[in-house]
Amino acid sequence: MQSRKDPLVNDQYYHIFSRSIAQFKIFNNNEDYLRMLDILDLYRYIDFIYKYSNFNELTDANQQAIIANLRKDNDVLVEIIAYCLMPTHLHLLLKQITDKGIAKYMSKLLNSYARYFNIKHKRVGPLWTGRFKSIVVSSDEQLLHLTRYIHLNPTSAGLVDKLNSWEFSSYYEYIDSDIKKEKICSFSDILTLSPKEYKKFVESRKSYQKELSLIKNVLIDNYTG
Repeated sequence: MQSRKDPLVNDQYYHIFSRSIAQFKIFNNNEDYLRMLDILDLYRYIDFIYKYSNFNELTDANQQAIIANLRKDNDVLVEIIAYCLMPTHLHLLLKQITDKGIAKYMSKLLNSYARYFNIKHKRVGPLWTGRFKSIVVSSDEQLLHLTRYIHLNPTSAGLVDKLNSWEFSSYYEYIDSDIKKEKICSFSDILTLSPKEYKKFVESRKSYQKELSLIKNVLIDNYTG
């Protein structure tokens, strides 16, 4: 893991990971997941200056106009390469675009969701375990394999049998080039595989990664039991 004393570098890729306190379940239903997906998208834009709660109170027409302008200008703190939301944590693969872009983005993202969650559940106190963790990606090969690792998380954890059944990751963006839903990930310059080839690349590792996850959980249980 990269030391937080070392600044995150522009144009570099990072695996970003943040977990809830005591593995507390922070995504309980579609509303929670969709809330995080919305802010995951919007807070990457430098000119998105709203609190999401205030933005959410605007009319649909005003919201769409703001989003259209953001996408047109495309001035961003980070580019999102891949993501996966899990019940107790999230994985992001980000490219930093502006100075301190990842730190600013993650601060907005995690604080915004914590405010939403605490108000909804009438709780106080921190939601996340400290600051986010960051690991620098050192090669193109590592970058590709990291997208696979991130996208395999739902099946490795036993949440779904089929990866495309999990709606809260970027996997669908990678395997469906004709999808009508707005994409938020930027991976065309790092991925040479076709959607069909990428699907095969990911799913060929599904059983192996699930076995590794099960072994890791057994070791943790034996250590803490």
